[in-house]
Amino acid sequence: MLLGTWNLENLYRPGGPFGPRDKAAYEAKLAALTAVVTALDPDVLGVQEVGEPEALADLLESVGGTWHAALSAHPDGRGIRVGVISRTPLEVLADTRTYPARLRPVQADDSGATSDGSGRGFLAVETVTPAGPLRVAVAHLKSKLLSYPGDRFFPRDEGERARYGAYALYRRAAEATALRALADDLLAGDGRERDVAVLGDLNDEVQAATTQILLGPPGSELGTRGFESPDQGDAARLWDVAPLIPAEHRYSRINSGRRELIDHVLTSHRLVHRLTSAGTGTDTGPGPRKEPRLPSVGGDPAARRNEPGSDHAPVWVRID
Repeated sequence: MLLGTWNLENLYRPGGPFGPRDKAAYEAKLAALTAVVTALDPDVLGVQEVGEPEALADLLESVGGTWHAALSAHPDGRGIRVGVISRTPLEVLADTRTYPARLRPVQADDSGATSDGSGRGFLAVETVTPAGPLRVAVAHLKSKLLSYPGDRFFPRDEGERARYGAYALYRRAAEATALRALADDLLAGDGRERDVAVLGDLNDEVQAATTQILLGPPGSELGTRGFESPDQGDAARLWDVAPLIPAEHRYSRINSGRRELIDHVLTSHRLVHRLTSAGTGTDTGPGPRKEPRLPSVGGDPAARRNEPGSDHAPVWVRID
């Protein structure tokens, strides 16, 4: 089976404040997204930035075939939320934005206002695959692309930039901690026997502190000597599949000309030992693969409002 994650970039129907301005632009976006989903041909795909459930329904109708979909009921202020689409039926296990009980609210802006939960809900589902039950959590953590009071995307000075960078980091770290708590619930202390995956746009790279929070006990990452040595931490660990992605393809977004892998697939012990390949983009076949073709984005996300497709590439794994 093929399991993946993809940020669809502001999937709204036309006419609203965030989606394409007209029907022609919307149809071009749907056509571009449809081509990617069709080429990827996933069995289960975590999705982010679904602005309207109706727009996701339009996309699945365009792709064709039988699909099951589940969406979080906790969008952010722009209405975007996470979801899962699957070829097999989905059971929702959790849909939450709360921080763990001992984690206090974190500062969110210069006014002293605090954030007491994730900006976008985390969705956890279960589906039954030919290999047995699969539990999946999908998330979209706080962005590194900063916004400032008055709907500005550029700071008044470097002090403001530094403060709002810190506020974003506080929030992303708290959200990663909450997502790890959800993963603990899904693993139930039994990752050696349970197929569990955490998917999503984590808005930071593999070695970032926020990403590392999600992995659990250290010392067994793919590509290290510890990976081949079973230990007590295996029941609780998650493994980032990034080392399995060919180095030249190890990016899911281009930010101001710099390649970044900010979209991730994390798997439990039972799953990681059944992975046969991993990649980005839509070339999932054996042998040499084509690199993802992505636009370079800047600090103003509204600049791509009328553009087709997405500014992210899918990240995927194939499981035996």
